[in-house]
Formats: sequence, structure tokens, C-alpha cells
Amino acid sequence: MKVAFVTPEFDPLVAKSQLAEFSRALPQALVSVGADARVFTPRTQATKVDGLTDLALVGHVQVKDGDTQSRFSVETATSNGVRIVLLGHPTYFASRNLYGNDEGPYPDNWRRFAAFSRAVLESFALLGFEPEIVHCTDWTTGLLPILRELEYEARAEHPASKAGTFFQIHNFAMQGLFERQILTHVGLPLRLFQFHGGLELHGKVSFLKAGCEFATILGTHSAAHAQRIQQQDRGYGLEDTFRRRAKELVGIPSGIDYQAWNPEDDPHLAEGYSLKDKQLAGKKKCKLALQTQLNLDKGPRTEIAAMIGRFDADSGFELLSEILTAVLERNVEVVLMGGGHPDIHARLRTIETTFVGRLRVIEGYNVPMAHLVMGGADVLLLPSHYQPGNALAAIAMRYGVVPVIFGASGLEDYVADLGTNPRGGTGFHFQTFTSAGLLEGIDKTRAHYKDAEEWRNTVLRCMKQDFSWQATAEEYLKAYRRVTRRTKPAEPNGASSRAHEKPHDKPAKVAERALRPEKMPRAPSKPAPKAPSKPATKPAAKSQAKPAAKSNRSPKSNAR
Repeated sequence: MKVAFVTPEFDPLVAKSQLAEFSRALPQALVSVGADARVFTPRTQATKVDGLTDLALVGHVQVKDGDTQSRFSVETATSNGVRIVLLGHPTYFASRNLYGNDEGPYPDNWRRFAAFSRAVLESFALLGFEPEIVHCTDWTTGLLPILRELEYEARAEHPASKAGTFFQIHNFAMQGLFERQILTHVGLPLRLFQFHGGLELHGKVSFLKAGCEFATILGTHSAAHAQRIQQQDRGYGLEDTFRRRAKELVGIPSGIDYQAWNPEDDPHLAEGYSLKDKQLAGKKKCKLALQTQLNLDKGPRTEIAAMIGRFDADSGFELLSEILTAVLERNVEVVLMGGGHPDIHARLRTIETTFVGRLRVIEGYNVPMAHLVMGGADVLLLPSHYQPGNALAAIAMRYGVVPVIFGASGLEDYVADLGTNPRGGTGFHFQTFTSAGLLEGIDKTRAHYKDAEEWRNTVLRCMKQDFSWQATAEEYLKAYRRVTRRTKPAEPNGASSRAHEKPHDKPAKVAERALRPEKMPRAPSKPAPKAPSKPATKPAAKSQAKPAAKSNRSPKSNAR
């Protein structure tokens, strides 16, 4: 199967979030199970190309950009066995960072990523690549499904006409919201600015919603989460879309890179350890090394709780900030790693000086330190209301770190609650999304930690969990086959060859309704001729007009 994997981030080229690691690991796993997966990503001024092999310029593509044309360079290379396609633009990407600068996101991000999406689609012909699947990730690629449908589906000679789209919702909080006026500048009709079936969300154009509405199949990181986001106030404003598209919504758990995250031979750890080490002697040495490097108190039986992620509401940090002093007073050592507003770091530094040897704050994300923290911590706090992926929880369990999660965050599919399943649990759930609820979850870990033998058994049980990327890749191939069953190559006359599908199997289509004139000319007023009476049961006569291109969405969807 041929897959074009489109992402703004790719480790090690550009890594701003967990999306970079996901975007590297999944294509690698797809290649390992026999797929022809290629990664399409923008080349920015921060893109690191030193580790690439066979980097070469293939050519250039011209794409529509408002009232003019933009020219993108198309380069190919290889990274760890995966073909990479770098798309460069001198002002949109080559001279800028990925999302923004110190002043915030770039105000023309809507134009940058709309042009990037078009460049991806146009590059297929230059590369001679005919993907069956275009896998899009998050808001930056949200316009790609609708642009492919409107501008390429009727062009049977173009490789993009034959591709179905899979839209990966990795981060719901970043929705790509822009003013309504940008629609005409990116070549989309204003009639698409509607909530029910359109691009409108919170009074603005949402690139994330565009992907959710118009991709063939949608994906998120958990089967339970795919159900939950259909519930009121659980889908970040997209609940209506997810309910209407429930049959096209799948949840697939992410894997973790067992080469990059392997405590047995991790070069960042003081000593390796594995399930063979039943007494966890290696992990105990890693804990001492963490305490030493961070100047924490060196109590071997003092619980260390860590949190890795941004210090903001999306990560659930506001819950921890309200109880941080109470946790430290319970003789729990806390390690915080992440970025956030300078005022937050200033307050944390004040608390750090008050609880010397109990709290350490590490600004930003540091890969070697993240490994060291995982090797030495006992507990990982994951208190967010929604977790966009299970990577941190899976890595924690791989390293024998017991997760504490909100019980309705989407991670409950992966972290079995020790409170309800003492013999099979791998972490602790707190059920009320409040600071008191989180404190209760932390107190449960403290009670469990007091029994050294039970804690050791829990740690070993966590380390036995299998979150391999190969198993994940097989699940994605199943989802891709669902895409191909709904997507067939366009016919030369512009009509779709999907007529054999049942109406309820067809995802929504926008080309015909979106390209209709804003106003139809009104015919001269004439008295309507009186129709002869006919039996009620007689079928209507067939129209002699040439049939329009057949939709690949259900009639119900067209009511939008």
C-alpha cells in the first residue's frame, strides 16, 4: 500500500511536540510491514538535514496562492529507511520557523499551510508517486482533504485524484482558527462557512474541523476516546461532527519506539534494567543517579513523582499547581519538566527554594534528561482532561514508572486502574477532574508504595505491557483499507466510479455544492402548465439530463 504521510513535524528534522516522534515512528513501522510510506513535510529554517542521506532536489511545483502562484521546491532524502519529501518556500518556510517566533504564531499561518497542502498534492505528479492514502496530521494539514476533493478529484490523470484521505487528530486543543475572510484567499467558497458540515467553529474558520469534516476516515488514539469525543463538551466543539461521522471514526493506540526507549540498553541511564532484573537493582541505581544529578534528597524509599509536558491547562498542570505544596509536604519528591509562561516558572522557582531537595523544575524538553527522569521516577503524573496520545504513559510503563491519570482522559484503555484491579492494574485513576481528585490519586500511590513487594510487582507488571509500533502499523493498515473501499479512481469524464457502493458507505463530498454559483439566475415568470393527473403509485419519469458526478458521500450528509 502506498501512503503519503503529511506532517509539519518529523523527528529528527523538526521536533516541537510529541507529534514529531509519532510522525517518525509510524511511517517506519509501516515500511517494516511492507507499505510504501513516504513523509511529506515543510523545510523550515530550523529543519535539520545533516542526518539525511541521498538529499536531492527533484524539481519545483507551482500552486495557487490567492490571486497569484507560489513556487515550492521539492527535495527527496532518506531517514532511517523512510523516504522523506521536503517542500520549501523562500518566504513561507525557508526563512521562518515552523509555527511562529517569540511574538507568537505567524499571522499568515493560514496562507502558509494552505499553500503547503496544495504543494503536497501537486508534488505527487512530479515524484511519479500515486498514493492510495494521504495520511494528514492535525490542523496544519486540515485543508488538504477538501483541496484534494475540489481541485483534483475530477483530474483523472493526476495521482492525487486516486487517493483517499485519513485525518489524524493528534491535538484537539490546537484547532487552526482564522477569520472568515481567509476562505476566499485560499480559494474556498464562503458557503463553506457553516457549522453543520462546514468549516465554522467558534465563529471562525477551523482547519482542524475541515479535516474532520472532509477526510474519508478520521483517526484518534483510542477506541474509547473515539466514543467519548462524540459526547457533549468532550470533543472541543466538534462533537456534532464526530456524531455524524461516527462510522468513519476509528481509534488506534500509538506504539512506542522500543529502540529509542529501552531501559535495558538506554545510554542515558546510570545502569540498564529489564524484566530479567526481578529485584530492579538497575532501576534503584537510576533513581539514585536522578536524585544526585538534580540535588534531590537521596532517600531510596522516598517516592519520586514526575510530570513531563507544558505547564498549561491542556496538560492538567493547573490541577497540580493548586496542590503542589500539599504533595511536597507529604514527603514526595517532584520533578517537573516542560515549558510555560515565564510567570509560571517564576512561581515554581519560589516553591523550589522553599522545598530544597524536594522539587526540581527543568525548563523545556530535554531528551537525555527525559530518559534520566523515566529511569529514576516512581510515578508519572498525567492529569490532563484529554491525552492526545498514549506515548508518555506507554514509555513510563516500559521504564517501570506507574502512571496516574484522569479516568476519562482516553488513557484508561491502556492504564488499568489498581484501585479496581489490584492484581492486574498498571496505574491509578482519579475520577473527578479537580485538584482534590488528583491529590487523592497521588495519595493512592503513596499508600501502595509503602508495601515494597506490592510496588515491585506493579512495576514489573507495567514493564510487561506491549506497545510495539509494528502492532500499531497493522491496525493503521486496516484503517487504510477502509479508506480505499470508499475511494476509487476518478473516471475520465470526471464522474466517480464509486457507484457500486451503498449510499451509507460513502463519506461526504463537497465539490458539487461548494462550486455552485452563489446565486442562480431566475427564469422569467410564467404560469406553470397544469400537470395531467397520474396515479399516485406511478414512478416519476427519468430525467434526460446528463447525470452529475456521483457523490462519495451519503445523501444524509448532503443535507448539511
